[in-house]
Amino acid sequence: MKLVSHRNLHFFSKRTKKNILMITRISHLKYKLFCTSSSTISKQNDGETVVKEITTLLNRSDWQYLIESYQITQKLNADVVHSILQHNQVNDHKRLFGFFDLVYFQMGIPLNLHSFSYLAIILCDSKLFNFASAVIERMIGTRKSHSEILESILRCYRERNGSGVLVTEILIDGYKKIGRLDEAASVFSAVVKDGGLVPGLVCCNTFLKDLLRGNRVDLFWKAYNAMVEAKVAPDVYTYTSLINAHFMVGNVKEGKTLLFEMEEKGCSPNPVTYNVVIGGLCKTGAVDEAFELKKSMIAKGVFPDCFTYSILVDGFCKKKRSKEAKLMLKEMYDMNLKPDKFVYSALIDGFMKQFDIGEAFRLKDEMAANGIGLNVYTYNALISGVCKVGELEKAKVLLHEMIAMCINPDTQTYNYLIEGVCREHNTVMAYELLVDMKKRNLTPTVYTYGVIINALCRDRDLQRANRVFEGMISSGLKPNNVIYTTLIKGHVQESKFEEAINFLKEMREKGVVPDVFCYNSLIIGLCKAKKMEDAMTYLVQMSASGLKPNEYTYGAFIQGHSKAGEMQAADKYFQEMLGCGLAPNNVIYTVLIDGHCREGNIKEAFSTFRSMLGRGVLPDLKTYSVFIHGLARNRKINEAMEVFSELLDKGLVPDVFTYSSLISCFCKKGDMKEASQLHEEMCKKGITPNIVTYNTLINGLFKSGDIERARELFDGISGKGLAPTVVTYSTIIDAYCKSGNLIEAFRLLDEMSSKGVLPDSFVYCALVDGCCKEGNVERALSLFFEMVQKGFASTSSFNALIGCLCKLQKVREANQLLEDMVDKHITPNHVTYTILIDYHCKAGTIKEAEDLFLEIKKRNLKPNNMTYTSLLHGYDIVGRRSEMFALFDEMVTGGVKPDGIIYGMMVDAHLKEGNLMKSLKLLDEIFVRGMVLDQNVYDGLISSLIKMEDFEVLNLLDELGEQELKLSLATCCTLIRVLYEAGSMDKAARLLEIMVRFGWVPDSTVVTDLVKEVQNDAKSEKIKEDQNDTNSENAGHFLKQAAIGVAHQV
Repeated sequence: MKLVSHRNLHFFSKRTKKNILMITRISHLKYKLFCTSSSTISKQNDGETVVKEITTLLNRSDWQYLIESYQITQKLNADVVHSILQHNQVNDHKRLFGFFDLVYFQMGIPLNLHSFSYLAIILCDSKLFNFASAVIERMIGTRKSHSEILESILRCYRERNGSGVLVTEILIDGYKKIGRLDEAASVFSAVVKDGGLVPGLVCCNTFLKDLLRGNRVDLFWKAYNAMVEAKVAPDVYTYTSLINAHFMVGNVKEGKTLLFEMEEKGCSPNPVTYNVVIGGLCKTGAVDEAFELKKSMIAKGVFPDCFTYSILVDGFCKKKRSKEAKLMLKEMYDMNLKPDKFVYSALIDGFMKQFDIGEAFRLKDEMAANGIGLNVYTYNALISGVCKVGELEKAKVLLHEMIAMCINPDTQTYNYLIEGVCREHNTVMAYELLVDMKKRNLTPTVYTYGVIINALCRDRDLQRANRVFEGMISSGLKPNNVIYTTLIKGHVQESKFEEAINFLKEMREKGVVPDVFCYNSLIIGLCKAKKMEDAMTYLVQMSASGLKPNEYTYGAFIQGHSKAGEMQAADKYFQEMLGCGLAPNNVIYTVLIDGHCREGNIKEAFSTFRSMLGRGVLPDLKTYSVFIHGLARNRKINEAMEVFSELLDKGLVPDVFTYSSLISCFCKKGDMKEASQLHEEMCKKGITPNIVTYNTLINGLFKSGDIERARELFDGISGKGLAPTVVTYSTIIDAYCKSGNLIEAFRLLDEMSSKGVLPDSFVYCALVDGCCKEGNVERALSLFFEMVQKGFASTSSFNALIGCLCKLQKVREANQLLEDMVDKHITPNHVTYTILIDYHCKAGTIKEAEDLFLEIKKRNLKPNNMTYTSLLHGYDIVGRRSEMFALFDEMVTGGVKPDGIIYGMMVDAHLKEGNLMKSLKLLDEIFVRGMVLDQNVYDGLISSLIKMEDFEVLNLLDELGEQELKLSLATCCTLIRVLYEAGSMDKAARLLEIMVRFGWVPDSTVVTDLVKEVQNDAKSEKIKEDQNDTNSENAGHFLKQAAIGVAHQV
């Protein structure tokens, strides 16, 4: 009976853990019973006798039968087994392995490590390496540490002086087989350092190669350095692994150096070595160098194989040089090398990525003609390519074709298909493909779900996106940062901020760490929705997580605050951004410039523009256009034209938006010549004006009175391929109404309706106002009721009709309209009440006006200058000046700044009451504010002052000073100058004394100083050509006449 056959050995090595555990438990039970009864036998038999007896039996071919027959198994224990293996008197070592198997597996006797070590060494000495490997596997399975196992092997090796090197090699291999590379490396290093058991070169090379396959470069260098210390001479395989290790970490220079070094040392590279170097060069993109190396190896008599060419073909294809890669196909055939499916697949993939679909399919046909079968990789390349160009029908045909050829699609196949249909917004088909791949027992990956969720979010189908997300989680997959970010961004874009925030909370709770991009998706959305405080909350959370805001984070806050008109906050974030070392781009600068322009802060806008240039950020067309538009909106036409000139100097071509902004500014200024020139210029440059440009020009021409030219532009719009909009019609209808041409206005109303352009509230208001001006109340009311029926009625339309009725003295109808407004839930504004107040004041029905004024307050509406002007004028007409003064004080206290008209009314009222001091105080306020008074008011003041004695004027000034009231320097200068010019030097000197005494002018001031001050101011004002010139002239006119009157009386 044979001790153990190869079949039995295979059986032993392949037993499952479950069977081994069961046998061990039964054997341990038997062993326990044996030990109980053997305590008596052990007293009668000497251990050595048992060892000899069993050894004798093991040298017989029927050893197993004899051991079982004589019940010797009852005499066995760990020590006996150890002694048998240690002394090794058995001739057939296979029987010794069979005995070990019987004791260890069948009987379950726990053996010490030395027993394993002795047997492994014995088997290696007999060149029974497979059996030795099986023993080492059992040894590793004892769960002893690798250091304990190695120590036992080394000790037993020294005792027996056997094949220790081979045993350690098998031990290293044993750890490798089960993936325990760290222990394998530790054993390798230990035996090499031991010196006496250095593994052979084959073992070393195999181990180095396996470490690289396991991507354990760290252990590779540990093992290689141990080889170097042991002075193991490298061969071609060692060098090949070394070169591969360098290329794996991107160390191309060292890899190439080793190739030349090995040649210098007489170690010729083989095809595998060249393939490693060529592959490494191709991975870094150095395909030309790799190709030259291929030519070099041929020159040295080393011929490339199919793998060499497959590397080069793949490398060239990845560099989008597929045509050059295809030339290598011919070269392969010329060298009698048959390209395999990998070469063809790489070529097909390359042509597909370069969108040469035709060539890719020709190569597919060539493969079939040459009898080269396609694989799943080939089909995936084809499917990916046709999906990217939107040829989904071809993709479906390829899918059915590969299935028909028994080539099973994999997860990547379906991923490409799902990506393709999602790219075409066919999310229904994407979901069907997802179901189909599950039916084929293919597991969708996180990427698969991510593609579908992204497509659904992009199509704003959040409900289905959430369902797919839930299905992903229920399948046991963990969403990653990308998927959560996609969902957050999708919900933010639909203003579903609560759901987006919940996703952020969920991902944090599940241990998925949000990155800067994830936080930015939420912050940018919140800033766009003007939820700046909420956005700040997540900026704080983001920073607390150790993430640094980037330029997009700051850009969101800068844009959000800028659009909200909060430029101080926007500038704060801008400065903070600079402080973090982040460079703002032209988008951020453009936002800031636009924000400052919207706030009317042109100085800061220019400062930001200069800062942009100073930091080397070049403004693009949008920056210039936004800046020009902002300047034009603020009526800074000269500055806008300067920036426009700079735009042209930089070689940028202005767009229609830029030209339209400038044209609009000139139109508002009334400079239609410049506006028309810009229009002609843009047309010559091939920049087509849009309807906004024409609307602006038509409006400007009508306002300037050039109705003929405006109509000409209007009639030519259709010929330019443009259609008049409601704004176009509104502009021209309004112009005709104001000029009294209602026939043409109504004809245009009919025309716009026939062309499908629905008139809006503005059109009806213009027509109502036009009818009112003509006194055609009946038609005005008809239009108004038409507006009401169409739902166009608004506060402005009611105001227009109420104003019309008031002008026609139809106050009853006007009041009825006011009541109708309230009934129709259209809120009257301050303009509504001002129209009615103005009518009642002019009609002398002050009580009704006062009631309306009280109604304004009840409705929490704020009266404006026009409202106060109407009521003040009413009080003045009926001579109720005390109410005038009280109302004026109320106005000032309420924060409404009086204009020149109101000041004039109040000065005149005080003069009528004989209160010159208050008139003079108001006059001084007018000068300080640079306002213009009505000439009649000036004449009234001058007349009052002329009638006064000189001492009265001086007493008046003296009284002003005693009351701690102060005249402005401008007023003082003008008074002195007019007296000086009238020749009344003494009077001027006495006035100056009073001014100095009260601190209105400096102590050292002389009369000539004040005269020069006025003259200098006058020159300055003239240069500026500002409105203040008129103010100074009016002030001078008044004071000069007053001073002359006083001088004459002196």
